[in-house]
Amino acid sequence: MEQGNYSVGLDIGTTKIVAIIGKENEYGKIEILGIGKSKSLGVHRGVVNNITQTIKSIQQAVEEAEASCGLKISSVVVGIAGQHIRSLQHSDYITREDSEEVINDDDLDTLCNQVYKLIMLPGEEIIHVLPQEYKVDGQAEIKQPIGMYGGRLEANFHVVVGQVTSIKNVGRCIKSAGLDLGNITLEPLASSNAVLSQEEKEAGVALIDIGGGTTDLAIFKDGIIRHTAVIPFGGGVITDDIKEGCSIIEKQAELLKIKFGSAWPGENKDNEIVSIPGLRGREPKEISLKNLSKIIHARVVEIIEQVYVEIKNYGHDDQKKKLIGGIVLTGGGSQLKHLKQLVEYITGMDTRIGYPNEHLAGDSDKEVVSPLYATAVGLLMNAVQNDAKNKKIEEVVEQEEEPVLVEESVSENTAAQTKESFPRKSVFDKWSDKLKDFLDNAE
Repeated sequence: MEQGNYSVGLDIGTTKIVAIIGKENEYGKIEILGIGKSKSLGVHRGVVNNITQTIKSIQQAVEEAEASCGLKISSVVVGIAGQHIRSLQHSDYITREDSEEVINDDDLDTLCNQVYKLIMLPGEEIIHVLPQEYKVDGQAEIKQPIGMYGGRLEANFHVVVGQVTSIKNVGRCIKSAGLDLGNITLEPLASSNAVLSQEEKEAGVALIDIGGGTTDLAIFKDGIIRHTAVIPFGGGVITDDIKEGCSIIEKQAELLKIKFGSAWPGENKDNEIVSIPGLRGREPKEISLKNLSKIIHARVVEIIEQVYVEIKNYGHDDQKKKLIGGIVLTGGGSQLKHLKQLVEYITGMDTRIGYPNEHLAGDSDKEVVSPLYATAVGLLMNAVQNDAKNKKIEEVVEQEEEPVLVEESVSENTAAQTKESFPRKSVFDKWSDKLKDFLDNAE
């Protein structure tokens, strides 16, 4: 099978790196062809801090994915996260030269490109510019202004900003691992595409993706992304707390958390004890499960409260901005026992665990449908869309290249049609192209 028929998503996480190969089947669902994962050693809190280790881990995951299905990986879509990501709201406007002409795509592009020129802090770059609502000549709450008349076009934007060096380091790792960078997307956006339904996005929902090093938040309302945040704590800090609190090694702490951990201390009896073998012939250690869940509870409460502050910053208390869909938890950290109940207790919002099966073909492997793979599946979906778009563009270009022997008037018409059918590049695609040039020049 040639690369054109399948796509690849690569999730560079703090605890694991996942490469996932898939293609779209005839029903428009994503079919997983192969998956490979490796332990991530060079990433701390979502940011690459050891290039050599990260390259090794990426190669390992990619080789495993290739071996599982016999396909070759050349281009990948990668996610970006980490504590350097921040988002802000910004409104901007343009005055159109001719208000007798209807508003078209070019006007929207001009407006978006203007936002890209915002002055950022040194070393920061705009990653996404996501339009929310538009206003035309003071008429507010317009979702799609194309085709309307008006002289002044303004819009509110959700702008996501990240550090240039972190983005460059990710690009560097991909390149050195012998791969092409197809696209870079924000991880909370990727996981929300994988686990949320359109109804939830309309009703208003907060997606909390609890990873190893970071907890990502994405808030949707009326089908539009309203707020994103990356909190620099995740499952890793819980393991560290258990390690410190019980004086055991990290491997044992991680196993304890997964097997016996609970976010609700009232659940365990006082006499429930688990025995852990001592190091190098030392006495075994006895750990009370009640104490274990108290340690976990304290840290989880802290993480949830930080996320809840972000949800309030978005304006959840305001009647118009209420999130009717509540909260969806995903990521490896969402598998902690009784976490759903604790989140409901702290926030008072309906909560469910999100599995990335929203867009997957029915016969997908049980393993892939775990919340652990939400981001990877989301990145794969982005890769599939990207490849489909590029294919369309290639087809249109091929059509244009064919010699057309027709009368003058007809050929003009055909040219106009071809121009129409040519898929427009979104602002984000343009940003990706800019970034790729930037990375190439940095070599």
